[in-house]
Amino acid sequence: MSRRNTQTSLVGLTLLLTLWAFGCARTRASDERAPLTVATRSCAVMQQTDDSANRRRVRALCEEGAALRNAGRYEEAAPPLHEALTLAEDAFGPDAVEVAAVLNQVGMFDKYAGHFEDGERAYHRALATLEKTYGADDPHLADIYHNLGGLEHARGRFADGEPLARRGLEIRERALGPDNTDVAADEAALAAILDGEGKRDEAERLYLRALDVFERAYGSENYDVAVNLNNLAALYQAQGKLKEAEWRYRRALKIKEKLLGPDHPDVAMTANNLAVLYKSEGKYEAAESLYRRALKIFEKALSPTHPKVVTCRANYTELLRAMNRKVEVRELKTTMRRTHVGNDL
Repeated sequence: MSRRNTQTSLVGLTLLLTLWAFGCARTRASDERAPLTVATRSCAVMQQTDDSANRRRVRALCEEGAALRNAGRYEEAAPPLHEALTLAEDAFGPDAVEVAAVLNQVGMFDKYAGHFEDGERAYHRALATLEKTYGADDPHLADIYHNLGGLEHARGRFADGEPLARRGLEIRERALGPDNTDVAADEAALAAILDGEGKRDEAERLYLRALDVFERAYGSENYDVAVNLNNLAALYQAQGKLKEAEWRYRRALKIKEKLLGPDHPDVAMTANNLAVLYKSEGKYEAAESLYRRALKIFEKALSPTHPKVVTCRANYTELLRAMNRKVEVRELKTTMRRTHVGNDL
């Protein structure tokens, strides 16, 4: 993703987070949805059928991979998910709904790990199976549309993601009604995409509506609440409403630290965003501390060429340049060249 200014990098990171809330999560919300919600739903098909040894094993592997992914341990998450997929295909056939459930999990992993093309293939394969089994308007399809929208959000392809997110919301709202938390997650995911397209009035309405549903259902210290606070803060920051943005970032960061631990990539995402805000206000020391923390977390959890690593490193480089710390700027640029990401960030 090119980075012409810090706002662009902000949008890129927040988005790398939906099913988002677009976990379902994240990153901005199109993909930031409660991570365990989707994991549970993905395995529900298997629980409704004969609980054979193969189904138990596939379910256990899915849960293991999802838990590792939600903990930000992406390299460890891949083997159990791929083993689950192979086992499901061998046991139930390549077009079984059990395989579609695993493919949804694999697609989410690929999105968070930055394997976008692999994730797209997994999601579309799952979608084809579910459409063939249940029909084009069945609620089983809503999660896949939600996640496909989140994938496009993570890629920065917001116009491509909008119809997918709207389709998922339409299917789910028709089935569950407007005040359901899953519907709210779909609204939050769509809002993140609309924000990326600059359609901020509709995005704000959807964020606020989703946040209200989540807080009434779950209380104030919930992952979906944190995701939407982060994304709403990003929207307000883009509008120049820095005070409105700052307290939401700080609250989101506090909730994520409590729920996920201090070294989770989702924590790093909000830390990066708050650092962008502080830099824009000239609070360079506060911004530097947050950038260093975020970059350390991202580099530990992700590959050197992952968009979150690239974006955070570029943001930190811009801060050091503004502080006239030329030696450190040169060192970071050398690091970027070594990882073959270039300077067009």
